[in-house]
Parts: sequence; C-alpha cells; structure tokens
Amino acid sequence: MSRIGPHAIYPGSFDPPTNGHLDVIRRAAVVFPRLTVAVVANPQKQGPMFTLDERADMMREAVADLANVAVETFAGLLADYVRGQRADVIVKGLRVVSDFESEMAMAHFNRALSGVETVCLMADAAFSFISSRMVKEAYLLGGDVTSFVPVSVARWLNVREAVETDAAKGPPLQR
Repeated sequence: MSRIGPHAIYPGSFDPPTNGHLDVIRRAAVVFPRLTVAVVANPQKQGPMFTLDERADMMREAVADLANVAVETFAGLLADYVRGQRADVIVKGLRVVSDFESEMAMAHFNRALSGVETVCLMADAAFSFISSRMVKEAYLLGGDVTSFVPVSVARWLNVREAVETDAAKGPPLQR
C-alpha cells in the first residue's frame, strides 16, 4: 500500500480507548509514515472516567508496538493543533452513518480553518458497534468489557475497580 503524506493526526477523547480506536490506529499506521494520536481534553464531554494523562498513558501502552505512532495530549481547537504540528491530514474513524454526517461537517470546518484534509477510515465490522460511551456505561454497571478494549486498558479498568472497591470499604476499623 502506498503512503500518503508524511504526518497524520488521529484526534479523540479516548475515554477509554477501545479496540475500535486501536483498529483505526493500526490501519492508519500502515498508510501514513507518521501518525500522532492526539488525546484531547474535550470540554464538550462532561465528567471523563479517566484523566487526560491516564488516557494518554493507556493509549501509549496500547500502541507501544507501533514504531511510527506517537501519543500526545492537547486542549483547544483541533485546527490550531494540526497547524502547530505541521500535519498533512486528520484521520477519523467512522462506525455508523450518523458518524459520517457529523464528521463530514467537522472535516469541512477543519479544512476551512487549517487547510488540512480529513481522511476517514471505516470501522471494521467487528468494532462498528463499540463506543467509549457504551464501554463506560457497561463497565460502570458491572459488565465485562474486556473484549471491547485493548489488554492494557482492561488492566487500567481492573486497577480502577480495585481502588474504588477499597475506597468503598472505608478506612480500616481501629481496635
């Protein structure tokens, strides 16, 4: 497969990263010689499950085997970040038709602001129903989400569950 442009940015809140995100990253890493996964502090999304740094660390663990992939964090306008990184393209993943409608509008807007094109990769059918929101909801209701997230993210969730369980028990009793 031929490579397009030297630098692509794949932005998202990734709260938490899913196997669908990882699938898009792995496929984009084949197409683009340099891919930056940009974990964004999104003010539109209330109450993230994980901090920005935790999400970036989870993503770094998940893509550690991909030599041409870097993970960074940013806040603010994507168009400003893309220009500052001198990126050639924005990568977005599409799961369902409604994703296309919103991503098309954002692609036009980002191109108008930054001059950078957006390339959309269709989700693998195996991941088309997975979203971070659904994973969070299922996890918080006690569901087993390990088949929907990278192994490294499952470890983070297990640690979070252990910490929350210990916190719920309260301080040890004094004798």
